[in-house]
Amino acid sequence: MSKSKQNLVRKVLRESEDGLTVKQITVQVQVEADSLSRIFDAMPDAYIDRWTKPVRGQYRAVWCVVVPPENCPHPTRVES
Repeated sequence: MSKSKQNLVRKVLRESEDGLTVKQITVQVQVEADSLSRIFDAMPDAYIDRWTKPVRGQYRAVWCVVVPPENCPHPTRVES
């Protein structure tokens, strides 16, 4: 899977305050849903945040990505 597609999906999800469904992502990124599934498999920072109310009996996953902190210092070892 192309890293550029992963980066594009990641960018679109980070710009969305409330997450996006697969359909919304496919429209914005212009990628097929099957390809998007493989992209998500390769993105450890992507996760399903919640499920939408059923539309015609189908729940839809709302995807988000983890936004890492800008400065995450390494812990120091404390001697007891």
